[in-house]
Amino acid sequence: MKFTKVHSLGNDFLIIDSSRVKQLSEIGDLAQRLCDRHTGVGADGLLLISIQNKAKVTINFRIFNADGTEAEVSGNGLRCAAAYLYYQKKIGSPCIVFFTTAGERKCELISQEKNLFLLKIEMGVPRLKSQEIPFDDGTSHEKIIDYPLSINQKIYPITAVSLGNPHCAIFVDRFPSRIEWHQIGLEIESHPFFTNRTNIEFIRVLNKEEIEVLFWERGVGETLSSGSGSCAAVVASILKNLTDRKVKVRTSMGNLTVEWEKEEVYQSGPSEIVFDGDFLSQ
Repeated sequence: MKFTKVHSLGNDFLIIDSSRVKQLSEIGDLAQRLCDRHTGVGADGLLLISIQNKAKVTINFRIFNADGTEAEVSGNGLRCAAAYLYYQKKIGSPCIVFFTTAGERKCELISQEKNLFLLKIEMGVPRLKSQEIPFDDGTSHEKIIDYPLSINQKIYPITAVSLGNPHCAIFVDRFPSRIEWHQIGLEIESHPFFTNRTNIEFIRVLNKEEIEVLFWERGVGETLSSGSGSCAAVVASILKNLTDRKVKVRTSMGNLTVEWEKEEVYQSGPSEIVFDGDFLSQ
């Protein structure tokens, strides 16, 4: 099976044309085998894309986590998918519309240098109500800001939002040890209040225009960056009046820019083609 490996600041994906998958019902198992870093190719997720309408530049997009579960959307994944389409010369227009299970997401090509692409993605309108995230503690909330979430007899003030997928933001003055934030991320990901599990962002605010973030992704674990996670971190920072509406997000491997313009959130950052391959394992 032909595939292309692409990464955005270390958040890596394998991309295949969905027309090459004979049985879509088995795609979760395929994602697990492909994404395994010891017996497969290795990646945080698998992207299935197909051109729906070349004239209108519309693309069908699905994403599967390394554990085989399907996610709603991924900011980095969308940029990687766009980079793949441009690199393979499947698309000539500087603008693409992706159809995801979370809705339409528009992409704009800013620049290209060989196999490195800079792209801007529309991430939609943040959803703040508890039922839209979803978050269910038995009470309806218009917003979830500094909610006291109990984990192992310790209280964590969390801010929760959705960008088509659920996010839980935790603000810290300094980052905990790696083993500690991994454990916290694992516990919160499957906390019963998050009925569809959740992604977690650990955020350190540097100033009004810059934050630093560590990411724990649902169905994956630690990732070196996250597009939707970066957007969620900025939205949470704005909700708490900690930053302006345009923010540089420092990740473990580089920076993204996130803007909350009126209602819509946008993120801009790089994606790089790594290699093409052929997966032989059955």
